[in-house]
Amino acid sequence: MVMRILNHEKTLAASGPATEEGRRPTIVAGPEAASPELLTRPRRRTFKARDKLRILAEVDAARGTLGGVGAVMRREGLYSSALSDWRRQRDAGAFAALNPVARGPKIAPPNPLAAEHARLLRDNKWLTQRLERAEAIIDLQKKVAALLGLPIASDEGS
Repeated sequence: MVMRILNHEKTLAASGPATEEGRRPTIVAGPEAASPELLTRPRRRTFKARDKLRILAEVDAARGTLGGVGAVMRREGLYSSALSDWRRQRDAGAFAALNPVARGPKIAPPNPLAAEHARLLRDNKWLTQRLERAEAIIDLQKKVAALLGLPIASDEGS
């Protein structure tokens, strides 16, 4: 649908010093995308136990020199709190604690009796079904004997 302009004297709502002949200004493109080399989300650094022990040995060796500890920390990209945590773990003798721990829920070790328990439950269910069938057959035999008038020897009253 084409709209006619009735009055040339009226200014359009979008007109103004920043517009050209009543048209809105063109949209300026945004900044270019970030470099593809940059990661979208930073990753947590993990150190293996041998790397932690190596770094601690270097820091301990650099204690006598001026600025040696700081140089090692800058080179490795570490904070002093990480070093103190690693020293505490090393001094406690917890070398296993120096290994990175997998995050998330831990899987419980399997119970050695679980397989036997499952087998016993299956056997119990199977034997219960056989017993029910046998009792049903015995009840049927008793009814047939009663209809035919045959004497039935009772196990319960003997």
